[in-house]
Amino acid sequence: MRTIIEKLEWFLGLGGIKKDIVLLVVSGVTVLCSLFGVHPFGFDLAWVAIVLCGAPIVLEAIIGLVTEFDIKADVLVSLALVASLCIGETFAAGEVAFIMQLGALLEELTVARARAGIEKLIHLTPQTARIVENGVERVVAAQEVRVGDLLRVLPGEGVPVDGVIVSGQTSINQAVMTGESLPVDKTVGDEVSSGTVNQFGAFDMRASKVGEDSSIQRMIKLVQSADAGKAKIVGLADRWATWIVVIALSAAGITWAVTGEIIRAVTILVVFCPCALVLATPTAIMAAIGNATRHGFLVREGDALERLAKVKVLCFDKTGTLTYGTPEVVAAESACAKYTDAELYQLAAAAEQLSEHPLGRAIVSCWRREQGGELPASDEFRMLPGRGVLAEVGGVRVLAGNAALLRENGVEFAPPESAERYIAEGCTATYVAADGEFAGYIALSDTLREQSAEMIDRLGALGVQPVLLTGDHANAANTIAQQLHIRELRANCLPEQKLEYIDERQSAGDPVCMIGDGINDAPALKRAMVGIAMGGVGSDIAVEAADIALVDDEVKELPHLVALSRRMMTTIKLNMTFSMALNFAAIALAIVGTLNPVVGALVHNAGSVLVITNSALLLGWAKRR
Repeated sequence: MRTIIEKLEWFLGLGGIKKDIVLLVVSGVTVLCSLFGVHPFGFDLAWVAIVLCGAPIVLEAIIGLVTEFDIKADVLVSLALVASLCIGETFAAGEVAFIMQLGALLEELTVARARAGIEKLIHLTPQTARIVENGVERVVAAQEVRVGDLLRVLPGEGVPVDGVIVSGQTSINQAVMTGESLPVDKTVGDEVSSGTVNQFGAFDMRASKVGEDSSIQRMIKLVQSADAGKAKIVGLADRWATWIVVIALSAAGITWAVTGEIIRAVTILVVFCPCALVLATPTAIMAAIGNATRHGFLVREGDALERLAKVKVLCFDKTGTLTYGTPEVVAAESACAKYTDAELYQLAAAAEQLSEHPLGRAIVSCWRREQGGELPASDEFRMLPGRGVLAEVGGVRVLAGNAALLRENGVEFAPPESAERYIAEGCTATYVAADGEFAGYIALSDTLREQSAEMIDRLGALGVQPVLLTGDHANAANTIAQQLHIRELRANCLPEQKLEYIDERQSAGDPVCMIGDGINDAPALKRAMVGIAMGGVGSDIAVEAADIALVDDEVKELPHLVALSRRMMTTIKLNMTFSMALNFAAIALAIVGTLNPVVGALVHNAGSVLVITNSALLLGWAKRR
C-alpha cells in the first residue's frame, strides 16, 4: 500500500509536460492491449485510458457548459466517450481518449514557454543613490531620492534617476534606453536617464524625474503591459466546436430515429469526434518549429508562427540587427604634411592603445587587424572623460578625441569637408592633434551585416514591408536605409515612440513583426504581433520579451521563417479540409451501417495518423528561391 501511495505522490508531483508524457504512454499501451484482446487483469485495459485521459476531458466539458455555456471540442469528445461506454464499446472510448491526450501533449509542448524578462529588467534599476548635501556625500535607497536632490554618480555606476548634469564630464552608455552602440559624451547641462551606465568620469547631477516617473520605471511598465492586446490564437476545433456539435448530434439523432439502431448513432459520434481536427494545428506547429530550429530560430511561443503568417510589416532596429553593432574604422585622413594617412592611423592607434573607450578600442583593434605588428609605446597616458585621450608617442604629444578636446588644449581647427561628409553619413570622427597641431581624423562607423541587403530584398518579394525603427541619430539611420532600399524609417526613437508606431500600424490593420537586440526594444518586441530577438548579440531581456530568438544572428534566414509560417498555415488548412472530408465520408458509411464503432474508431485513428504525416513534411520544407 505504501508503495502505491509513493508512486501516486510521484505522479502528482510531475510537471505538466512530464505528466502528459506518462499519461500518453500508459493510455497508448492499454488501448493496444484492448485492440488485441489482451486482458491480463481480467478487465478491458481501455478503461485505464478512459479514466486517466478521458475523465478529465468530460469533467472540463461539463464545467465549461455549466459555468459559461462554452462549447468547445471537448464537448463532442465527451459525447463520443460516454456514448461508446453506454453501448459497451470500451476500445472506441479508449482510442478517443488516447488521441486527445496526444493532442494535449503537443499543445503543451508548443505553447508552454516560461518568461522572466521583467524580473531581469527590474534588476537594471539602481537600488542606491549618492546624495550630496552641504558637500557631504551619503548613500541612500534610490526610492528616497526627490526631485531637486543633488546626486553624485561614479564611474561604472548606474544612473539612479533622470536628471541634468551640473558638474563634471563623462561618457554614458545609453543602450538600455536608445540601443545606441557607442557611449555618448555628456557634460554640464546634458540630460541623463535612469538605468543608463556612467562609463568613465564622475559627475554631479540634479534629479528631475524620480520613482515611477523615471525612464527605466516607465519602460518596465511598458514591458509589463505591452502584450495585453496581443491576440491569442484559438484552436480550429474549438473555433468551430458549436457547429461540429450541432451537426454531429443532428446526424446521430436522425439516424437513430430513422433506423432505430443506436449503434449507428454512436458510430457517427465516434467518427465525428474532432481528434484529427484537434491535431491539425499543434502537429503542423511542432514540425514547423523543428524546421525553424535547424535554421537558427528558437520559437519560444507556440502560436508565434501562426501570428507571423499574418504579418505585413517587419520593423527593424538598426544597431546589432541590420548592423554588427561594433564600430569599425572606415577612413583615416591626414591633414598635415608631416604624416601620411597610414602614419596618422598608427599614431592614433598608439595613443588609444590604453583607452577603455569603445571608439579607442575600435581604432586599436582595426589597426592591428589591418596592419599587424606592434604599436609604438604610449607614455604619460591620460583618459579625459567625455573628451578623449592624451598620450606621448615617440616623443610626440598626441591628442585624440572630439573637437572640444582639441580646442580646450589650444588646437584651433575647422573639421575638413571630408570629415563633415562622413559625419553626415552617420559616422563618428575622432580628431587627432600632434604637438599642438591638427593632424587629421579617423572616421568610424557601425558596419552593415553582409546578408542584410539580400534579406531585405527577399522580404520585399514576399510582400512584407521593411521599416527601420532606431534610437540612433537621423544621419546614421538615413545612410543604412538608403543602402538597404528601406523606404520608411523613424530615427531618434525612444521605447515609447517605437511602441506608438507599432500601435499606429496595427490599428490600421497591418500586423507588425518587430526584430531587435537591445533592452530598449523589449516593449516593442512584446507589443508587436510577433517579436524576434537577436539571440547572439541581444540582451537577455530582449530575448525573454520576444516570441522568437535568432540564435546565431544570421538575419538572412528571416525570409525563410516568414515563408515557413505561411506554408505552415497552408498545411493546417489542408489538414483541416482532409479531416473534415474523412469525417463526413465516415458518417455516410456509419448511417448505412457499413461502419461499427470499433472500425469507425480505427478509421478515425487513421485520419489522425495521416494528419500527423502531412504535418511532418514541414520538417524538411524549404522555399525555392
